[in-house]
Formats: sequence, C-alpha cells, structure tokens
Amino acid sequence: MPNERLRATLLDSDYDERSLAAELGLDPKSVQRWVTRGVTPRRNAALRAAKVLGVSPVWLWPNLEMDRQAASQAEIVTLYPHRSEVPRHLWLDLLQSASKRVWLYANASLFLPEDNPDSIEILKRKADNGADVRILMADPDSEMCVRRGVEERLFEGIPARVRMALSYYAPLVETSGIAFRLQSETLYNSIFIYDDEMLINQHVYGMYGYMAPILHLRRMMGGDFFDMYARSFDRVWDVSSDIEESKFWKQRVATMSRH
Repeated sequence: MPNERLRATLLDSDYDERSLAAELGLDPKSVQRWVTRGVTPRRNAALRAAKVLGVSPVWLWPNLEMDRQAASQAEIVTLYPHRSEVPRHLWLDLLQSASKRVWLYANASLFLPEDNPDSIEILKRKADNGADVRILMADPDSEMCVRRGVEERLFEGIPARVRMALSYYAPLVETSGIAFRLQSETLYNSIFIYDDEMLINQHVYGMYGYMAPILHLRRMMGGDFFDMYARSFDRVWDVSSDIEESKFWKQRVATMSRH
C-alpha cells in the first residue's frame, strides 16, 4: 500500500524521491519503495528523512512507535532490586571491557574503588588507550550535598563520603585524557556508562544508595531507553565545573603544599 503521507509531504517540499535519496546518501529505489510500497525504513533513516522534510517520523511511519517500544524494552538486560545484589565482578567486567567511553556519574562512587581497588589504575589505562573517560561527582561543599545527607539521615556523613571518594579518585584529576567535574544538581540517578552498556542506580528518597535498584541496559539500534539516560548525563555534565576550580580541590592543594 502506498504511503500517501510521504507522497504528499514530498510534493509540499523541495524534494522528490531522487533528491531525498541523494540527501540521505541512499539508493533512489529505496526511497521509491517507501512511497509506492509503503516500506518502513530503518529507524535511523526514518529519523533523518523526517528531519529533512520537517515532519514527525511517526506521522510518516506510525509503526515506528511500536518498533521503538520493542527496541527500548529489549535494551533492558536485567533489574537488580538493590545495588548490593549486583554481582561484584560485573562492575569490574564492564570497566575492563570498555574501550571507547567510561562515564561515571554519582555523588561519591565510593563503593567502586573500595570493592575494586584496581579500578583507578584501569581508568588511567583506558584514558591512555584513547577512551573517553569522564568522572562526575558531587561537590561536597554544595547545598545539594548537605541536603542529600539530611534526606538519607546521614547528615554530615554524605559530604564526608564524597570527600573520601574524591581522595581515592584524586590521582585521576591531572591524568591526560580524563575529564573530572563536580556538580551541584539534584541526583535523580547515578549513571555508569561503559561503551554501550549502562548501570543505573535508581535513587529513592530517604533510602541509602546500596538499597536502591540497579537497572542494567545494553544499547540497541532503534531503542531510546539507553540514550535517554546518556542525554541526562550530558545535561548535568554541561552545567558542572572542573574539579580544579572547586573549593574542595583548592583546599586539598593548599593542605598538601604545607606538608
């Protein structure tokens, strides 16, 4: 059955089947089949075509919504009821297997170096080998960090845990290839990205992090579950500051210079 919506959109645009195909780098016969046979393109091609034509991809190809939902559900590897139930080796396995990017976002991530003492050196090696390594942690002097302590009824314990964690991660601050920032935003989820795999600590108000659930995702073409959390990481990263600009780091440097 022909795709009359796509046909009409092309007529109202500056494109025809051949010029749209050229714009997308595709065979004109592929675009022709989209129009005359109602063939639904691959999701990436559909998104690009819709962007060029200035319309919604789901309006042109309604079944894309169903495909997206199925792909997003397929991205879920498993759900652990509590972070403490995640196999200890999984954190290290994902870190060791990553080659393109390692993005870590949490208030403290204290459990990572304490449970896996090799993780700091592994992060250095990843950066040396060209991986995009980003570490995003809480500013221990921020209002958000203090408020988090009240929410979890640990009070000054939360800023103290962050400072302790920052001491573990401190050797990475001046490591070439590693970007290190502190943030003062509300922590909705801790996000740990290893190439196309992701662990998400889904925080619950008043609950310790190790008691909250962990969602394990694996990125799949056509899904947007993984990408949604990656975009969240990007948003917080953009409004965060380099650790070397923080009060914490300046005090640390001053203390070390006196000894």
